[in-house]
Amino acid sequence: MKLVFYLFKKIIPLFLGAMFFFALVLNLVDLFMNISTYLQNGSEAKDILTVMLFYIPKTVWYAVPVAMLFSVSYALSDMYATNEIQALLASGVSLFRFTIPILIVSFVMAFGLFVFENQCVVQTYEKKTKLQNTLLGKNEFSNNSNVIVLSNNGKIIYRAARYTESTKRLQGCYFIFRDDNRNLVAVMYASQAVWNDDSKVWALENPVQYVPYEDTLVRTEISGGLAAQLTESYEIFRKTNVDVQSVSAEEAKVYIEHLKKAGLPFNEELSEYYKKYAFPFIVFIVVFLSIGLTGKTRKNVLLISLASCISASVLFYVAMMITMVLAKHGYISAFAGAWSPVIFFTIISIILLRYART
Repeated sequence: MKLVFYLFKKIIPLFLGAMFFFALVLNLVDLFMNISTYLQNGSEAKDILTVMLFYIPKTVWYAVPVAMLFSVSYALSDMYATNEIQALLASGVSLFRFTIPILIVSFVMAFGLFVFENQCVVQTYEKKTKLQNTLLGKNEFSNNSNVIVLSNNGKIIYRAARYTESTKRLQGCYFIFRDDNRNLVAVMYASQAVWNDDSKVWALENPVQYVPYEDTLVRTEISGGLAAQLTESYEIFRKTNVDVQSVSAEEAKVYIEHLKKAGLPFNEELSEYYKKYAFPFIVFIVVFLSIGLTGKTRKNVLLISLASCISASVLFYVAMMITMVLAKHGYISAFAGAWSPVIFFTIISIILLRYART
């Protein structure tokens, strides 16, 4: 137990310092990229600081894996350079057994990183983006006009003159119902439709229904069964396209379900959805890599640790970028696009650990 406390005593300060440093660098890079536009638009200092404040959770989310890799790699390499690892091995304690607590903590941290992104990062980053767009003169509104949405694999078509985000309301609505062969079943019109958060269905105001008869449409009584099918979530009617990376896992799932029902391509969105679950495991992978790389050099420990953490991070990001592109174009499955880099680097880590001095 004393060895565990000693190990974490060396790692935790390094991790916190590295995380603060990398997060600060990311925040300052974002500031310097936009500072000239801020000044040209006469933005107040408090607003700029608010943007930086909202960006902190996102920078921390990015910095945690790199900071973890650096802290573990440096701590273990430093212990090797000072012969502490050799003394540990001579006493009969293997390197793997000595570092199991770090692996367990990193595995738990991977789940924590997912929850942190889903519950905090997404919300604060959205606020940051909205405020930053305002300061940069790039306002985007969620209200939409002349909206057309396909649902239920193209069997239901929504047509609205306007969508208002604040009230979740559609105006001037036409709902076209078709059968499996795309033959017209009915057309329903309503002056307004309001989204009901409880029943998850659109409540129609003064609806009128028409059905095909010979070469024309005739008015009939409203069919409750057809109206009950109007369950396409209100988020789909917003002006901006949904960026799966910038929403929570639950919102991403709603959007992907819409794409499926509309018969639209969804490989890219689905792979990004799986990536939300796969990416946090980079924390576990970098710790595994750090252990496997222990003892490769006794000199320039700080420099080698920095170089190894940057190189490993770049290689992982590049590998994930390649597999995500392949998944987007359908060459591999969406699941493989998100998880194959995690599996590949885990195997590499096991091989490195196998040939490390244990």
